[in-house]
Amino acid sequence: MKADAITKSYVQDVNIFADIFNYYIYKGKQVIKPEELIQRDPTKIALPYGADGAAHPVQKFRDVQKLYAAMTDGKTEYVLYGVENQSRVHYAMPVRNYLYDALEYVGQVDEAAKSHKKEREERKKKEEKAGEPEKAGEEGKKIFSDEEFLSGFWKEDRLIPSITVTILFSPKPWNGPLSLFDMMEVSDPAVQACMDNYHLRLIAPAQMADEEIMKFQSSLREVMLFIKYSENKDELSQMLENNKKRFGELERRAAEVIKAVTNSGMKYKKSEEVVDMCKAIQDMQMEARKEGEERGKQIGEQIGEQRGKQIGEQIGELRKAKESAKKLYEMGLATEEIAQVVGYPAEVVEGW
Repeated sequence: MKADAITKSYVQDVNIFADIFNYYIYKGKQVIKPEELIQRDPTKIALPYGADGAAHPVQKFRDVQKLYAAMTDGKTEYVLYGVENQSRVHYAMPVRNYLYDALEYVGQVDEAAKSHKKEREERKKKEEKAGEPEKAGEEGKKIFSDEEFLSGFWKEDRLIPSITVTILFSPKPWNGPLSLFDMMEVSDPAVQACMDNYHLRLIAPAQMADEEIMKFQSSLREVMLFIKYSENKDELSQMLENNKKRFGELERRAAEVIKAVTNSGMKYKKSEEVVDMCKAIQDMQMEARKEGEERGKQIGEQIGEQRGKQIGEQIGELRKAKESAKKLYEMGLATEEIAQVVGYPAEVVEGW
């Protein structure tokens, strides 16, 4: 399974999802209850208003994101985006998330308008069936203004907040802009005062202190810690030693995220629901050492065979040279002449 599919499945779990937003909004305090979260449809269409006052369909980019999850508890909309290890930093992320939040509110306005329209139609049918229209103000009947009718959004209607968080599943630091102003060159305070600066809400393990990561209450804590230290073998070993208990009993899905994101090559039984990451790392290192030793042995044997062949060829050449020198000597040639013919120094030929 690809990394994006594994991470998406992981963060869509209500416990992990709630942990992410409890960390970001409430500094780790467990305020958002997993059991109160309801999955939102990521493929819905938002209907922003065009210049002509009509509604124009705009497909949200959210439905094409590899890692996207949205939930609500009826009080707040929580939206999560993930950037995998293989992905490049999105340098327009503040603008993109700004648009997503705006489209979320547009969607809420549209939903309110549809709800009011449905209510009016049902009331009209009820009045026609009764044969007499209800009088304005009776039984809490809404008297809406022309402005409310035009917008479809009543004066007393209220939007619920939408909070978008981006999580970076990578040991690399985020080097992109963190706000809308970071993407501009506006130094005039008067101009800035007339603008709203949208800030990117980002979780990037490489730029988080361990104390911050420890505020996570789910297995996301171990996922973030491992990713943070995954490129430094010594620091990773020390971190695993310091957190041996939790990494020794890590839920399988978290281990799968770590394996997919860091390309660590760890092996564990498919039937295991709890993975001992410390042992998995040790087994992987031991296997790597064995492979290295075996490879070294093979290389040594290859070198030995090649060297043996070279030595054999040299001995064969030396034997031929001696035989040739002997024949030339019997023919009466001088030592210096024989040396020139066989290609060996005169003192060596004289020794023969």
